[in-house]
Amino acid sequence: MDAYIILGIVIVLGVFSNNAAVWIAALGLIILRFIPFEQPLLWTHQYGLKIGISVLTMGVLSPIALDKIPLSNLVHTFKSMSGMIAILVGIFVAYLGGKGAGLLTAQPHFVTGLLIGTIVGVAFFRGVPVGPLIAAGMLSLFAHWLK
Repeated sequence: MDAYIILGIVIVLGVFSNNAAVWIAALGLIILRFIPFEQPLLWTHQYGLKIGISVLTMGVLSPIALDKIPLSNLVHTFKSMSGMIAILVGIFVAYLGGKGAGLLTAQPHFVTGLLIGTIVGVAFFRGVPVGPLIAAGMLSLFAHWLK
């Protein structure tokens, strides 16, 4: 019963903050809970993060597939200071995402707090819901102080 209450709160917060990804995900999980067998929910638990990251990566790479980013842009990226900084920031964010995935797997009780923080950031501070993975990665940098 707690799952329905928590997911219901997440749906309300997602709707309130105009964060469709959050409320659709929570609603999808409630629907999966109504299925008489657990397998789809277990698959979501086991593979959902990997599938989601794959779809997100496809979205980021789609301009390349559509020929909107030519090879000359890649070459220019390595020749400019701003391009090199972008590469370093990308490396750091990927590192944080990896640390975040590890933290959320090892300590899933952080998920709710990170989701609430993301929703509040979107609703009240005009933030963008970049996702709990990066937030968890940042949290993992300071997790040793939280014990």
